[in-house]
Amino acid sequence: MDNFKKLKATEITQNLIGLISKSMLITAGERDNFNTMTASWGGVAFLWNKPVVFIFVRPERYTNYFLENTDTFSLSFFDDSYKKQLLFCGTKSGKDVDKVKETGLTPLFTKEGTPIFAEAELLLECKKLYVDKFNEEFFLDKDMLEQFYGEKGGLHRIFIAEVTNVWQKDE
Repeated sequence: MDNFKKLKATEITQNLIGLISKSMLITAGERDNFNTMTASWGGVAFLWNKPVVFIFVRPERYTNYFLENTDTFSLSFFDDSYKKQLLFCGTKSGKDVDKVKETGLTPLFTKEGTPIFAEAELLLECKKLYVDKFNEEFFLDKDMLEQFYGEKGGLHRIFIAEVTNVWQKDE
């Protein structure tokens, strides 16, 4: 973590909506057993008097298992030179391939044991506060339900988590 500076969540100056929409890695698990996946659905807010993130993961995704079974996860944001690695992590399952080995990304672990990546520009360590599953009956726009789900897989789970630590690559 020598090449990162620690920030408060309120000191993040990057456009997080832009970063999330470009893609981020969601990573959860422990030092000996973790998985990461690329995602571009999520957000940042201030909720319950805490800085929070919310992410969405389909239940059939391998990373969901790790999210369900750990208290923390990380969000890693990369510059554009890592598009190939992010694409790989979003199209291959950790059940079938070693994403770290195949992408060359370097895992690091926080004091709490949360996996993060040395190559990231911005890292958020997050502690889960709330988990729920989307429910078909609450979709007001049924076209969205068909467009994003239909026969594409299960309804996403939403994870709301407190941002407990932030690191930004030192320039």
